[in-house]
Amino acid sequence: MGSLFPLSLLLFLAAAYPGVGCALGRRIKRAQGPKGSPFAPSGTSVPFWVRMNPEFVAVPPGRSVWLNCSNSCPQPQNSSLRTRLRQGKTLRGPGWVYYQLLDVRAWSSHAHCIVTCAGKTRWATTRITAYKPPHSVILEPPVLKGRQYTLRCHVTHVFPVGYLVVTLRLGGRVIYSESLERYTHQDLANVTLTYEFPAGPRDFWQPVICHTRLNLEGLVVRNSSAPVTLMLAWSPAPTALASVSIAALVGILLAVGSVYLSKCLPMKSQA
Repeated sequence: MGSLFPLSLLLFLAAAYPGVGCALGRRIKRAQGPKGSPFAPSGTSVPFWVRMNPEFVAVPPGRSVWLNCSNSCPQPQNSSLRTRLRQGKTLRGPGWVYYQLLDVRAWSSHAHCIVTCAGKTRWATTRITAYKPPHSVILEPPVLKGRQYTLRCHVTHVFPVGYLVVTLRLGGRVIYSESLERYTHQDLANVTLTYEFPAGPRDFWQPVICHTRLNLEGLVVRNSSAPVTLMLAWSPAPTALASVSIAALVGILLAVGSVYLSKCLPMKSQA
């Protein structure tokens, strides 16, 4: 009897309240969802993300590069890469695609990975820069103008100039540094940095070096010039004073010589 009581109670409730059983059945059917589809219906959008790795890459001209495009879409409808660069191999896996770009020579370009999921399209972008380190870094010998020395550093055939930093070091310490981020032209360029400074006694006979640094957001390319020694320059005043002193010394020697000869010659003639 005890086991029949719950069943009898359910039958009684169903007979007394006929809408309860129908409502319960409807709730159960809605909770199960469409048969054979664990995801949302095709008419709704699925939230997902698209990422590119790396987001920035710098390569020497002519090199190839691999880009990874990953996404969180369960069943992507389409995945592609749009870029002006020449594409090579493509490797695919669950949630990711590797794209190869060949012979990168454009100074600045972009690659866009586009993914469509449940009717919605998202994309991510990688910026690609082809860089060229300086062909040469040359520091001219210091030139004295008045009481200041002029330093001039030449950096040739470098790109991108907007990421270049030029630094002057004297005896190991930085005396001047300049970033050329204001330069935005997309071509090879030659750069000349000129700096004037008053040198003190501790600066003489110290090496001066011009350093360059390309900061490419993760890649740093460094170059340096040959060291140049800061020589002690003589001013015109001490040079003139030295000339006068030498002339006076020569005059004294000539006078002493003439006196000596005037005394010695008569003595020899008498002998």
